Amino acid sequence: MVPAPLPGPIAVGFLILAMTRSAETAPPAKADLVLRGGIVHTMDPRRPRAQAVAVAGASIAAVGTDAEVAALVGPATRVIDLRGRTLVPGFADSHAHVLGDRRTRGGLGFVRLGLDLSETRSWSEVLERVAEVARARPAGEWVLGRGWHEGKWAAPAVPSVRGFPTHAALSALTPDHPVVLERADGHAVLVNARAMSVARLTAATEPPPGGEIVQDGEGRPTGILVDRAADLVQPPPAGPDEMRRALDAAMDECLRHGVTSVTDAGADLETIALYREYARAGKLRVRLYVMAGGAEVMRALARPEVGLGDGFLTLRAVKLYADGALGSRGAALLEPYEDDPGNRGLVLTPPETILETARLALRTGFQVATHAIGDRANRFVLDAYARALGERPDVKDARFRIEHAQVIDEADIPRFARLGVIASMQACHCPSDRPWAPRRIGMARVEEGAYAWRKLLASGARLINGTDAPVERLSAVENFFASVARRDPSGRPPGGFDPGERMTREEALRSYTLDAAFGAFAEDRLGSIEPGKRADLVVLSRDVMGVPEDELLATVVEATIVDGRVVYEAR
Repeated sequence: MVPAPLPGPIAVGFLILAMTRSAETAPPAKADLVLRGGIVHTMDPRRPRAQAVAVAGASIAAVGTDAEVAALVGPATRVIDLRGRTLVPGFADSHAHVLGDRRTRGGLGFVRLGLDLSETRSWSEVLERVAEVARARPAGEWVLGRGWHEGKWAAPAVPSVRGFPTHAALSALTPDHPVVLERADGHAVLVNARAMSVARLTAATEPPPGGEIVQDGEGRPTGILVDRAADLVQPPPAGPDEMRRALDAAMDECLRHGVTSVTDAGADLETIALYREYARAGKLRVRLYVMAGGAEVMRALARPEVGLGDGFLTLRAVKLYADGALGSRGAALLEPYEDDPGNRGLVLTPPETILETARLALRTGFQVATHAIGDRANRFVLDAYARALGERPDVKDARFRIEHAQVIDEADIPRFARLGVIASMQACHCPSDRPWAPRRIGMARVEEGAYAWRKLLASGARLINGTDAPVERLSAVENFFASVARRDPSGRPPGGFDPGERMTREEALRSYTLDAAFGAFAEDRLGSIEPGKRADLVVLSRDVMGVPEDELLATVVEATIVDGRVVYEAR
């Protein structure tokens, strides 16, 4: 239903005026694009609802009723009749992996082009998919895939060690091809015998610090390499042409889901060079806020670069890894895993290194964003941040982030707000991981501080949202549903996991728009629909702020607009 006209005159001061006349006498310039007859959720507290939006060039010129915006329609204006559909700010995914590791090709773009195992529901299905790819390739060529997750299989792999499949069946099917299959979380790989042979990995190989070579009962490697141990197997990296195809595929995927901005959670110098190339050529169709992949990359960049390519590329953050992932038992815990006594996870970056990096970032203007999943990792990252920020009281707006913040000790929850640390969380991880998380850490720890959105928000922390794609699907609609329902895309479980931790719809949309822009220092130009901001907009088939919860997943992204240009339309 189209809302009733809203009272109040349009703010003429925000209209684009003819440059050669005074503001008192000049008529408003005509808009290039007008969207009218809809339900507009602006995220602007001064005018949260509207019917119509006018766009001039790359910016929003006016927001108001159909009648108020009608004056800006000229002969060359493209007019889109929303017919009661919904318009929201462009979705900003605050944590995704656009290209990821160029060796394993585990980023969003590479997965779209390659062997995607995310929908496999059994070990036998994984084997079939890999064998099919191997048969079509010459002997010796690497086979790379991503997305398997043993926790989502209908039956466990046989044989297995600690729940993970072993390489035996895979090696038998692919004797002539080195195979590397990245787990869905990106924190473990399964490699076959040929890959281990190429890497000279044997029972005598020692794992690097922050890594684990999973062994069977006789001390032989099973093919599972956790976190830093995955670096022992080195497929040849993707070349420039393959990287360009992957970047194009990733942008297509973003626009299809209404994602107009992405925080790329860790890029190497070669990937950053590609982003700069695209920015210079005007080929970026999605805004990228890029984290340098580690302290060395940050040092090589030397200083932040903001707004390259007319606002499409910003290099301003550094990504660190405090620990691994919960599923592969690499998350650093205060107490051992319930299903692996004696194991408290892995520390990938020592606390003192995080502290030194934070100090350098504060000197040079970079934002620090540290992956921390386990409660022990979250604690020592907060400790390092507190010390670094305490040493620099002159820095008033560092906006340090913790990525994932998945399991937090209750005593540490209030520290996010006190320190001004942003909780960069992925709502979709809750329904995806929650069915098996109690097996890893026990129900008490789950209920105390796992996926604790409400506790964090109630403490005053700022929470921003994302998907961790390709770990989870990039779908903004599915992630919004997870935020407010804490249910998976099939609707399970009824009532949601730990429903007291759900976000309101207003909080969920803010976490994906205005607060997400804040997480990337962009709230002055992105994240809400108000005059003067860049025209990044999404047309949705349903009103996600009003339809019944069970109808949310039927919402379709019908159009995506970036910088005032319609760059995607559903067919």
